[in-house]
Amino acid sequence: MNTSVSRTVRLLGAGLRALLVLTLVTGVVYPLVVTGVAQALFGNKANGSEIKAHGKVVGSSLIGQSYNLPLKKGHKIPGPDLKWFQGRPADGLGSNSANTRYRLLLSGATNLSADNKHLIQQVKDAKAAVIKDNSVPGYTVEAAQVPADAVTSSGSGLDPDISPQYAKIQIHRVAAKNGLPVAQVNKLVRDHTEGRTLGFIGEPRVNVLELNIALQDLLAKR
Repeated sequence: MNTSVSRTVRLLGAGLRALLVLTLVTGVVYPLVVTGVAQALFGNKANGSEIKAHGKVVGSSLIGQSYNLPLKKGHKIPGPDLKWFQGRPADGLGSNSANTRYRLLLSGATNLSADNKHLIQQVKDAKAAVIKDNSVPGYTVEAAQVPADAVTSSGSGLDPDISPQYAKIQIHRVAAKNGLPVAQVNKLVRDHTEGRTLGFIGEPRVNVLELNIALQDLLAKR
């Protein structure tokens, strides 16, 4: 009996020591090592790919933001603030009221098929709006100039980037709304156009948040 109790005590003691050691290794040491390596080598990515302006975090380079006017009474959707560059349409699966800068709560596409009549009409309406909004005196946007990313959302609904073509057709409107020379705004777009990753992956792109921060800085210097 004493031998059995002693053996049981030893087994319980061994199990307890194993639990404590594994808890320390996997619950404390390993997370600290992984966190330390991530912060040391990939600090920006580990912290959410933050974008800072004037010492403050203003967003993430991985998540698109809306640049809209205040919602008007009687309207369900706010209109775009045309003094800023606009991103892709955001058609996620939900909305959030806690952080109005990021309107979408759930990531996802529209789930409408390519021949869905509602999607077709949505694209037509978006295209007409892009042409209307970006046509200013001396510059008219043609239907053939409107790229796909100007009228359709990405698979996530949260794409932070637009194509250089979509950025270019917004240049004259942004310049006119802000009283800036077209050449200056055009240079901003060129300076913030990124090429394909490693030269062959993906497509050239423009991060809208970074571009609008540069535009804001330019306006502040004026």
